[in-house]
Amino acid sequence: MPNARNGSDDFDGKFLTVAVLDSDAQRRKAAAEALAGNKSLQVTEISSFPGKVEDLAQLLPKTYNVVLFNVDCDRDLAFDLTENLSANSHCYVMAYSSKADTKMAVHVMRAGAREFFTTPVDPAEIAAAIERAAEHYVATAPQPKSDSRLFIFLGTKGGCGVTTLAANFALALAQESEGNTLLIDFGLPLGDAAINLGIKSEYSVSNALQLTDRLDAGLLAKLVVKHNTGLSVLASPSEFSDQKMPLDSIDKLVTVARGAYDFVVADVGSRIDLLDTSLFDKSAIVYLITQVGISEMLNANRMVSKFFFTRDHTLQIVLNRYKPSDLLFDERKINEALTRPSQWKIPDDYAAARRTRETSSPMVLVDSAIARAIRDMAKSAAGVVGERNEKRRFFSFLR
Repeated sequence: MPNARNGSDDFDGKFLTVAVLDSDAQRRKAAAEALAGNKSLQVTEISSFPGKVEDLAQLLPKTYNVVLFNVDCDRDLAFDLTENLSANSHCYVMAYSSKADTKMAVHVMRAGAREFFTTPVDPAEIAAAIERAAEHYVATAPQPKSDSRLFIFLGTKGGCGVTTLAANFALALAQESEGNTLLIDFGLPLGDAAINLGIKSEYSVSNALQLTDRLDAGLLAKLVVKHNTGLSVLASPSEFSDQKMPLDSIDKLVTVARGAYDFVVADVGSRIDLLDTSLFDKSAIVYLITQVGISEMLNANRMVSKFFFTRDHTLQIVLNRYKPSDLLFDERKINEALTRPSQWKIPDDYAAARRTRETSSPMVLVDSAIARAIRDMAKSAAGVVGERNEKRRFFSFLR
């Protein structure tokens, strides 16, 4: 079977959750036991139907990949439920009956059920059905857009300006590209990307990671907050959290995000513990943020040499708070320390930085040397050339 995480041929069924619906406890238990032989499934028994089929059809696919129910209790209700559940392409619907009624089976299958069993269920038959359900799960799982772009902002140490650059870059990218753009703040336990943009969020990346079993583009859209420029932000929690971030959960979030947005920008702070996630996919552009100081240069050298030595254009080094007159090293020594030339230099502009801190207004919305440098990064990332965005950029500065 395909693998739900990496697309290989060793799919682990632990990703499948199954709901068994039947008002008869004995039948329900028998159906659940038929699935119990597969330890990779999470099976939940549900004893009653709600008042409205539409409500059940909306709720179940958010939690369960597979819905298995009995059609003998109320056939009309069963047919309505099948049609409503089948409207969700991600939900794999299976039905069972104690009667070998071919006409009824055809009716249920036409309504949208993908499997139909007569009890007692043959274990081999249910195992084959679960395999097909797993294949369906992988086939309908969110996939990154073929042209979706991922940008990672990683710092050589805390306090080197990663979040400020990531937040302002994301906003500039959304404006320069006119593409659907998402900024994700992985700065647990307390990130401040939202603060840099002057916005507040009800939900956070923690909520998304807790809900990865049912995370899709629709749910993600409910968790983000929109900046008035159109940029979407999945903020870091506003309170301390000791939540761990499983790699699988991060991978799922990144996959869903790339399937829903043209551009995804991730602020990972200095978290090299995330290097084994799909955040650092070989197609991602990694902006390594550093400053021209002894510890920063040393850390940059270590990180490039150990983690990114095989990357070429997908690693771009950014010298932040760059002030040539105060440099401890000349350009040649900087390049030697970094093992390669830096691609971007963000000037040290105290007035612009202070204005941002005092007003909680994004730096790139007011013309300054920093704003121009960050916008140049965003235009390069978006592939914007020529003058087509100059007028809109001018009015952005005025605003």
